[in-house]
Amino acid sequence: MSRAFVRESDQETAESLPRRAVSAHPNLVTPNGLALLEAKVRELEEARSAAKLADDRATLAHLTRDALYFAQRLASARVIEPAAAPAVVRFGVQVVLAESDGSERTFRLVGEDEADPAHGLLSWVSPLAQALIGREPGDTITLQGRELEIVRLEG
Repeated sequence: MSRAFVRESDQETAESLPRRAVSAHPNLVTPNGLALLEAKVRELEEARSAAKLADDRATLAHLTRDALYFAQRLASARVIEPAAAPAVVRFGVQVVLAESDGSERTFRLVGEDEADPAHGLLSWVSPLAQALIGREPGDTITLQGRELEIVRLEG
């Protein structure tokens, strides 16, 4: 077969793909975040085994790259247990914020790999989290021109 008919993606290897960038921040994780990392590593290893059996080099290259990233994140994880009755905002704490119209938004400060803002999980290194860390109920912050008050904290 002519080389002209070989897909470029079939020639990809883990070495030819750029590595996934690893955050320079400490890898703080909640207990749930640690469980998610462990599950992701297992999932990727199973998918890599299937790709090897299928001799799917392109998929194997992508899975290998991701497996290396998540294995590194798992190895560097530092589990932080949230305080049962937090007095100030810190990693792992759930923060209830009130807007001027009385509506409330709730966020939990979690690790970077666990973050999912649509579900109330906010990376501890995000600008909003950084504005909240160290504050306590009754404090206010300004975010995008809106004033938000910290109503309560939960562990």
